Amino acid sequence: MTGKKWMVFGIAAVILIAACAGWIVFHWQTPTSTTGQNREEEERSQNSDPSYSYGKREIDVTNKGQNIYGVAYVPKGKSGEMPLVICCHGLGGSYINNEDYAVSLASRGIAAYCFDFRGGGGSRSDGKTTDMSIMTEVSDIEAVLDAASQWKFVDPDQVVLLGTSQGGAASAIAAARHKDEIAGAILLYPAFLMHDEIHRQFASLDDVPDSFFFRWITLGKIYAEDIWNYDIYDEIGNYDQKVLLMHGDQDDIVPIRYSERASRVYPDADYYVIPGAGHGFYGESFRQAEKYIIDYLQEIKVL
Repeated sequence: MTGKKWMVFGIAAVILIAACAGWIVFHWQTPTSTTGQNREEEERSQNSDPSYSYGKREIDVTNKGQNIYGVAYVPKGKSGEMPLVICCHGLGGSYINNEDYAVSLASRGIAAYCFDFRGGGGSRSDGKTTDMSIMTEVSDIEAVLDAASQWKFVDPDQVVLLGTSQGGAASAIAAARHKDEIAGAILLYPAFLMHDEIHRQFASLDDVPDSFFFRWITLGKIYAEDIWNYDIYDEIGNYDQKVLLMHGDQDDIVPIRYSERASRVYPDADYYVIPGAGHGFYGESFRQAEKYIIDYLQEIKVL
C-alpha cells in the first residue's frame, strides 16, 4: 500500500473511532436524564403550571416544648394571604416525602407546608419513635394549624390538610376535630388499619412491651395504647365537608378495603382508585393524583 493510501486509510480509521466514541458517550449519558427518578422529576416539572415560581422557607413550630421542623413552599409574585395545604407524611417518613405535592401546589399559587412529625423516624423534629403515636401526630397537626393561622402569607379560612398513609389517618382525625378550621382534606392511601394491625400483633395491652418492632420501625407502648380501643371510623365521619380520598388498587401495605369503607362513612367524599398504584404514587399514578387534587381544590374554591 502506498503512502497516500495509508494516509487515507488512517484518516478513515480516526473518523470511525471518533464516531464510535461519540456513540458510546451518547449511549451512556443520555439515559441518565430520561429514565428512572430523573425522568419522573422531569415529567412532574413539565406537568406543573409554570405560572408561579416558589421559594422555600424553614419554619419551625413548637408543641409541648418540643420542636417540629418544617419547610414552607411559598409562591413568588403573590402578595397578601393565600391558601395553605399542610402536608403530613407516613409512618417513619419525613417532610421530603410530600415535597412533590408541595412543589406542584406552589407552582399553582397555593402555599404548602411539609413538616416532620415528632418521633417520625426520618425526622429532624424532636422526639423518639417510641414516644410517637397516631394521637401525638394529631397533636402535631393541631400545633401546626395554630401556628399557621399567624403566618402573614396564609389565609386562615383556606387551610387544607393533605396526608399520606399514617399521615392521612392523622389528618382525617384532625379534620374531624377542627372541621370549622379545615377547608378540605386530601387523604392518600390513609392507614386506617392501625387498630386491626395492633390487635393482630398483640392479644392484649398487657402483652405490649415498652418498645416493639412494627412494620419497619421501633415503636413504644403508647402507640398501642392510643389506638387499642379507638375506632377511627367512629370519628372521621364528623368532618362533613367534601373529602378527597385516593387509594392504589395494588397497595400491599394498606388494603384498599379500608378506604372503601371510609368512602361510605364520609358524608361527602370524592373517592378514586388509582389503577396499578401501590402504597405511594409515582410516574403516571402521581400525575393522576395531581389532577384529582387540582380538580378538588377548584371544586372547594381554594384554587
